[in-house]
Amino acid sequence: MSDTLAAAAVTETDADPVAAPRGVWRTLRRRPLFWVCASVLGVLLLVAVRPSWFAGWFGQPDPRACDLADSALRPGGEHVFGTDVQGCDVYANVVHGTQASLTVGVLATALALAVALVVGTAAGFYGGIADRVIARLTDVFLGFPFLLGAVVVLTSIGTRSPVTVALVLALFSWPTMARLVRGSVRAVRDAPYVEAARAMGLRDRRILARYVLPNSIGPVLAVATTMVGGVIVSESTLTFLGLGLRAPSISWGLQLSSAQTFFQTSPHMLLFPAIFLTVTVLAVITLGDVLRDVLDPKGRG
Repeated sequence: MSDTLAAAAVTETDADPVAAPRGVWRTLRRRPLFWVCASVLGVLLLVAVRPSWFAGWFGQPDPRACDLADSALRPGGEHVFGTDVQGCDVYANVVHGTQASLTVGVLATALALAVALVVGTAAGFYGGIADRVIARLTDVFLGFPFLLGAVVVLTSIGTRSPVTVALVLALFSWPTMARLVRGSVRAVRDAPYVEAARAMGLRDRRILARYVLPNSIGPVLAVATTMVGGVIVSESTLTFLGLGLRAPSISWGLQLSSAQTFFQTSPHMLLFPAIFLTVTVLAVITLGDVLRDVLDPKGRG
């Protein structure tokens, strides 16, 4: 009889991992702010994937085709965003800089999220020694300020590509998300449908994949979305300080760093990369806030 009730409980909740995303999507598509942010980020992702498609719309399509005779030209004519001190087209550099900046943000967040899911799920689901060991490990990483830790590691690295910068930023980003995953998993691990799955003799791996993670990952995804914007800002800050990406890489941070000296005489050199950076970060953070409102069960209630 108990097995029958357990089976019924699990069958009843089998629909949760499927029905929940459908309900979330129905809520999201009724929010204009979601569509605005998604559209902006969709265009930016397309620009990042194929910058050559967009760079040639105005002026010089090659960001490295520079002419000193055109140094620091103001916006207008063939150079819609103007040129920098080396005579390079600012528009082409902004478009190509999208790739590096978004690559760092998305890759660092994805890596941090992957580590956090594994570590946080193990700590939250099993508890005991695993929880205590992982808690101490996260304390060690959280003991280093995010930017300070990144500065220390990056100064010891010779080559700073978008991938290496993303790896360093992910190294100091996962502990916060791991704690969030742990808390979310602990909140659902003793739920009736999880207990029913255990009573049926399902393995932990199946319980985690089918019942625990689908019902606990929502808040984590919302925070991860917001984190993309934070990582992009961190990369730009480090690059602005000369500790992030280096030439010949092209990023918004590098453009801001090179333009700071000429802001009073040629403000366009700093203005346009700053606008793209600000719009991207605002779109990502706002999208994360919308997702958090929708995925938070208390917020939906």
